[in-house]
Amino acid sequence: MIRENAPFIRKDLVDYLENNKIATRMLFGGNLLKQPAYEGIKYRVIGSLDNTDRVMNDLFWIGVYPGLTKEMIDYILSKFQSFMGGYE
Repeated sequence: MIRENAPFIRKDLVDYLENNKIATRMLFGGNLLKQPAYEGIKYRVIGSLDNTDRVMNDLFWIGVYPGLTKEMIDYILSKFQSFMGGYE
C-alpha cells in the first residue's frame, strides 16, 4: 500500500513496474459501495469508509509465485529501489 504521505501516487509506481516487466494487479476490494453494481441498491453504512477508500486507491499486488528465482526477486527489489531513489 502506498503511504499516505508518499511523494507519488499508485499509478506512478504501477506504471514504472509494468514498464519494467513486473506484473501488477489492482485489488478488487476496498469501498465496494463505489462500484456500479451498487447504484440504486439500498444499503446502510455505519462509520467512516476512509480505510476502504485507501485500500481501493492505494493498494496493489505485484506478480509473485513460488517459482521465482533469487535473481528474479533481486530484479524486482532493484526496480523498487530505483523507483524510490528518484524521490530521496
